[in-house]
Amino acid sequence: MDGPGEARRDYRVRRGDPSEPAIAALLAAHVADQRTGTPAGFSFALDAARLAAPDVALFAAWDGDALAAVGALKRLDGGAGEVKSMRAAPAYRGRGAGRAILAVIVAAARDAGLTRLYLETGTTPAYDAALALYRRAGFAPCAAFADYQPSPHNQFLALAL
Repeated sequence: MDGPGEARRDYRVRRGDPSEPAIAALLAAHVADQRTGTPAGFSFALDAARLAAPDVALFAAWDGDALAAVGALKRLDGGAGEVKSMRAAPAYRGRGAGRAILAVIVAAARDAGLTRLYLETGTTPAYDAALALYRRAGFAPCAAFADYQPSPHNQFLALAL
C-alpha cells in the first residue's frame, strides 16, 4: 500500500459507489487478484454487490479525477468493524493513498462508536506492504474473528479504538 519515503499527497477521500466505473474497475482487479493469488476458499474479498450493502461503507481516495485507492469499513457485531477491500491503484502504490483511506476508515469507525477494528490479510510476500501499513497504523496480531478460521494463508490484526 504505502511504503517508507512515500510521496505525500493531498487525496480527496469520499464515500464511494461500487458501480462508479473507475471504482468498479479497481474493485474487479482487486477481487481477481485475490482469487488468483490466494488458494480457493481463502480469498475473502468483497465483490461490488457486497460493498453496496447497508453494513458496509466504501471509501475512495481521488487525486484530481484519478482514482488512487479504495477501502471499506464493514460493521460487525459487538461494536466492532472490519477493514475490507483495501486496494491502491498501481500508479498510487507507495504514494500515501492507502494511508489516506485507512485513516478515513479508522475515523469513520470511531465516529460510529465502534471500539475495535479488525482485518484479515494474506501471508505471502505480496501482502508485505499492506501489512507494514496496518502495523504503522497501530494494528497488532490477534486471534481469528467473526467467521474466519486460521490457516497458513491468512493472518488477523486488530486495533483498539
